[in-house]
Parts: sequence; structure tokens; C-alpha cells
Amino acid sequence: MSVRHLLAGLALLPALAFPATAAQAAQADPPQARFDLQAHRGGLGMTTEESLEGFGKAMRLGVSTLELDTHVTKDLRVVVNHDRQISGVKCRDTGPVTPGDPLYPYVGKYIKDLTLAQIKTLDCGYQQLPGFPEQEVVKGFRMVELKDVLDLVESYHARQVKLNVETKVEAGAPEQTAPREVFVRRVYEELHRSGIERQVTIQSFDWGALKLMHRLAPRRPLVALTNYDFLQVGRPGASPWLGGIDADDYGGDFVKAAATVPGVTTLSPNYGFPQHGKAGDPGFRFYSDAAMGAEAHARGLKVVPWTCDDPATVEALMDFGVDGIITDHPDHVRHIMAGRGMRLPRPYHPHGRS
Repeated sequence: MSVRHLLAGLALLPALAFPATAAQAAQADPPQARFDLQAHRGGLGMTTEESLEGFGKAMRLGVSTLELDTHVTKDLRVVVNHDRQISGVKCRDTGPVTPGDPLYPYVGKYIKDLTLAQIKTLDCGYQQLPGFPEQEVVKGFRMVELKDVLDLVESYHARQVKLNVETKVEAGAPEQTAPREVFVRRVYEELHRSGIERQVTIQSFDWGALKLMHRLAPRRPLVALTNYDFLQVGRPGASPWLGGIDADDYGGDFVKAAATVPGVTTLSPNYGFPQHGKAGDPGFRFYSDAAMGAEAHARGLKVVPWTCDDPATVEALMDFGVDGIITDHPDHVRHIMAGRGMRLPRPYHPHGRS
């Protein structure tokens, strides 16, 4: 399939339960009891990131959502990986796919410039990720495709598990990833072919990608990501990350700006500044705070900040009323949830065994 064909296809797009009684409604679980526990990259604090072994372990533990990242290769395959450029910290070369391949070595190259066959030669399970001493290394791990993760979830019969799929379009440097239209179209096609697309939300820092996905799948819930910097508050014109929206038209307010993106149901900001800070650290402040939550909830939007692992900070966010948390350590956050008497996500096992 050619890029030209994909763009042409996009251009042709046209833009049973019983009623609850009052007593039953009064006994319904409060919103926080349905807390969205998201395993960041499958729970990279537990297992090699974005691996089938990691996603499987997270489902067996019991999470609400598998969070994952996507990129599109030179031959238009959708692979699951966070980094647009092959990281030498996570992957190592094992040899060229064909003798004399001019692109070899592949470490350091952009995924959009490599074929799936070239990518599959990379050993992305050769060492533990620094800073994550509990991480189980999946020896010899090869990068997987989005369809592999979808098939895995279906094989577990994990019908209550959501997949929060990020389109990693690099709006600030578009030459480093597949073209936005191609990227979104290919992710859409992979999801549409699966039997579980109703379990999927699409997230992106690139709100232009969210707008395109809404055109393709108007009913699919979308998640607006931000790290605040991408809003480019106080700078002339619209940020390239916001799909034509100028945050300054909304007073630099993330909630107000994101609420204008069609299809957005959830806001996903970084939890605080600095990004890896902790509650109580000198100079640390929350970005996803009670005021943001109240404003979002008043607009019918959920708030699920990323990526928080520190227990005290997680508890503070829960106290603010966030609707979920994206975390590298879903096992730790699940323990916190249990201690607070919150409803725990159901564990799943292969072939639907629980």
C-alpha cells in the first residue's frame, strides 16, 4: 500500500439493562471506585516495555487499561514502541537484514525510515532499563506490531480491559515520524480490523492527529495529552501540537483548549513540575490538581495524569479526585487502591481463565 493511496483514501472521507431504582442508584459505587489504573507501556517498571510479556503480566495482575505507543514503519506497518528513534539504551543491533544494507546499523535511525524486517533484527531485551530495578527483562525481545497486542488482549478474553493507544506523531519535528495523515490512517485501519476496537481510546500530544482520527472514527473516545510546554502559552500563534488551536485564546487553560477538540473525553496532563518530581520535594508543584479536575468534570471530561510512580504523589492525586493514573508500576498503585478500599480491576488469564 502506498502513501499516496492512503492520502487519497483519507481525502474521500465524509467529514440491554434494567433501569436502576433510586435506592440502587444511591448504592452505586462512587466515581473513584472505578479508578482507571493504566499500565504505562504495559507496566515498564515490571517488565520490558511494550512487550507482549509485559502486557500479559499486566492483565494477569489486573489493570483497567493497557497504555501503549505506536509508530509507522517505512513499509507502513504499525509497531508498538515509544521512541521515534531506535534507542541504544533499549535496543542493540544483531546484524543487517541483508548483507551490505546501507542503513545498518539500525540503532539511532528513525522508525519511519526502517522496514519491519529491519526492525525485527533488533534485540530490545538485552538489558534492564536503568532506573527500574524491579523490571523483568524479556531476553531477546523483538518489537511487536499493534495487531499483536490486539490479538493478545482478545486471546485473554479481556473484555473489560481498555487499550489507550498513542499516535506518536512528532508535530514539532514532523520529518521524524510518518506523515500525520498516513500515521493516523494506518492506526485506524489496524484497529478497525480487530475484533476489539470498542475497547480502544486514542491519545496524542498532537491534537491535529486527534482531529483526523475523529474524522475517521467519530465515535471513538479521544484523549488529549499535554506536558504544558506543548501548549506554548504566551508565544505568538498556535502551537504546532494543538491542531490549529491557540492556547492563548483560552487564557493558556489546558482544559478549555482541549475541550474544543471534537471527540475528546479525557484529559491527560503531566501530573506536576518537574515532570519526575514528588510531592514534598522542594520546588515541586502539581499541574493536575483539584482545580483542574473540578473544571474538567464540570465539562464532562475525565482527568488521567501521567506518569506517576511515587506512592505519596499517587495518593495526593487520588485525593484531588483524578479519574485514573498512568503508571510504570501498576502493581504498586493497585496496592494503594486496595488499601483505600477502591474497586480493583479484574485480573485476566489466557483463554479467559480467571
